[in-house]
Amino acid sequence: MSPSSSQAPPSNGTPGPFDGPQWPHQAPRSMYTSVAVLMGVVVVCASVVNGLVIVVSIRYKKLRSPLNYILVNLALADLLVTLCGSSVSLSNNINGFFVFGRRMCELEGFMVSLTGIVGLWSLAILALERYVVVCRPLGDFRFQHRHAMSGCAFTWSWSLLWTTPPLLGWSSYVPEGLRTSCGPNWYTGGSNNNSYILALFVACFVLPLGLILFSYTNLVMTLRAAAAQQKEANTTQQAEREVTRMVVVMVMAFLICWLPYTTFALVVATNKDITIQPALASLPSYFSKTATVYNPIIYVFMNKQFQSCLLKMLCCGYCPRGTGRATPETPRPRAGIPMNKVSPSHPV
Repeated sequence: MSPSSSQAPPSNGTPGPFDGPQWPHQAPRSMYTSVAVLMGVVVVCASVVNGLVIVVSIRYKKLRSPLNYILVNLALADLLVTLCGSSVSLSNNINGFFVFGRRMCELEGFMVSLTGIVGLWSLAILALERYVVVCRPLGDFRFQHRHAMSGCAFTWSWSLLWTTPPLLGWSSYVPEGLRTSCGPNWYTGGSNNNSYILALFVACFVLPLGLILFSYTNLVMTLRAAAAQQKEANTTQQAEREVTRMVVVMVMAFLICWLPYTTFALVVATNKDITIQPALASLPSYFSKTATVYNPIIYVFMNKQFQSCLLKMLCCGYCPRGTGRATPETPRPRAGIPMNKVSPSHPV
C-alpha cells in the first residue's frame, strides 16, 4: 500500500473508506477487532480518570491553584480527545470502515488535532510554570491564577490557529491507516500538504518539546545546586529524586505519545514513494490516543494533595490514614544564598 492509497479511489474491488468494510483489503478482520478492543479500553479508562480529575478539582477549592488550572485544562483536552476521537475510532473499527461519512471525518480529524495539540501545549505550559516557580528567573514574580488562565487560553488559541487551515484548503483531513480514523493529510504529498505538515511539526511539536526540555533541565540543575549548598541534605536529596523521576517520566511519556506520530508523518510527507502497510500507518495515531489515559496518572495522581481529595471524595469524606501527607517540601535556602538562583520557593 502506498501512502496515497488510504484515500485513493477504490481499486481491485476495495470499497472506499466511507462505503464499506475495509477487511480483508487493508488488514485482517482480527486487526480491526483488536484495535476496537484497545479503543474500548482507552475510552473507558480515559473517561473515568479525566472525569475524576475535573470533578475533584471543581469540588475542592484547595485544588484551585494555578498549577491545577493547567492540569484541568490538560484533563479537559484529553477527555475531548476521547469523546471525539477514541469513541469514533471504536465504532468505526467495529464496523471496519468510517461509518459516519466524509463530513464527520473532517470534524473528527479537526477535533482530535485541536484537542491533542491543546493537551501537548498544556504539558509545555506546565513545564514553564514549574520553571518559573522553582528556578525564579524573574525574581519575585509569582505565577498567579490569571497567568494560568492566560496559558490555558493560549493553548486553545494556538491550537485553533494550526488546526483550522486544513478546513480552509491548506492540506485536508482524510482517513488514515486502517481508514477508521481521520487526521491531517500526510499521505498524498505535494507542496500544499507537505508545507502544512512541516509547519505543524515545528509549531506544535518542536516548540513545546524544546520548552519542556529547557524548563526541566533548568529545574533539575537548580535542585542539584540547592542540594550542594544547603545543610538539609536528606530533604533536598529526596525532593531532587522525586522531581528527577517526574522529569524522566514526563519526557518519556511525551516522546512515546508524540514522537512516533510526528516522525511517521514527517517521513511519509517527505518521501511520497515510500510503501506503508495500513496497520503500521495506524499505530502512531493510536499511540497518541492512549496518552489520554496515562497523562492524568503521571501529572495529577502523583500529586499527594490531589490523591487525598480524590480518596476523600470516593470514600464519602473519610480520608484513609497516611494519604493526607504533604509532598516532601523542597528545601529553603540558607542565608546568603540568592533565592532566584538556586532555591525553589514552593514545593515541587
